[in-house]
Amino acid sequence: MDLRDKTFVITGANTGIGRANAVALAERGIGRLVIAARSLERTEPVLAEVRAKNPEGKVDFVALDLSDLSSVKRAANEVLEMDVAIDALINNAGVAGLQGQTKDGFELAFGTNHVGHYLWTEKLLPLVKRAKQGRVVVVASHGHYRAKAGIDWDAVKKRSATVSAFPEYCVSKLANVLHASELARRLAGTSVTTYSLHPGGVASDIWKRRMGVFAVLLRPFLITNEEGTKTQLRCETAPELASETGLYYDKERPKRPSALARSVELQDELKARSDEYVAAFL
Repeated sequence: MDLRDKTFVITGANTGIGRANAVALAERGIGRLVIAARSLERTEPVLAEVRAKNPEGKVDFVALDLSDLSSVKRAANEVLEMDVAIDALINNAGVAGLQGQTKDGFELAFGTNHVGHYLWTEKLLPLVKRAKQGRVVVVASHGHYRAKAGIDWDAVKKRSATVSAFPEYCVSKLANVLHASELARRLAGTSVTTYSLHPGGVASDIWKRRMGVFAVLLRPFLITNEEGTKTQLRCETAPELASETGLYYDKERPKRPSALARSVELQDELKARSDEYVAAFL
């Protein structure tokens, strides 16, 4: 795909896979890249690298805290004011291994990884629909297979219950896959396609900060951020994927997601509840 006239919007590209994704897009000469992250100071090195690799392209920063729906609304409105068609909306940011609750009372992983991104996507869909072939790319995880009990609708409105917060992370990733699939059904017949994906076992900051010395021991078994971004780059840019929508990808190829992730009933329930969660911020 020729990216010179394209606009991509990515969350959480200040570090890890997101940063590798942003740099790779700059190397391909993308026309405009909007990076939405919590801290301008922490994102400045990425903005500088993107500008250095793609001097003719444009890069913007938007302050976004996905754990605060008021922040999501403000950030989305800022992007809407740019009044440009979004060729790819990349929901990349996420938290893992952290206990807590969001400002709006959701379990931290579910509220950040799903609810925040759900509102972000709903707000920006009008711009994605304006693109000739708009894409919504959701970075999920193989961990969604481990959410075998589905979604406990009471638990997602409480503080993380487990010490590791890994089961909660897996539920949030199940929600990511469900969201991408439901959105594909909802947008059938439009110019927008959706994709969810597992980036691989990546030596990214998301787990390194939680695991300490164990992260060092695991590193030989993990792939780099640059390798980890390959699947989402393919979902974002491969022309042949324009005819595919709602699928889950692993190692750059479609893969059958969990039975729960394929449940149309659960997809629809998640949408209905998510609409209620974000109604006051639309």
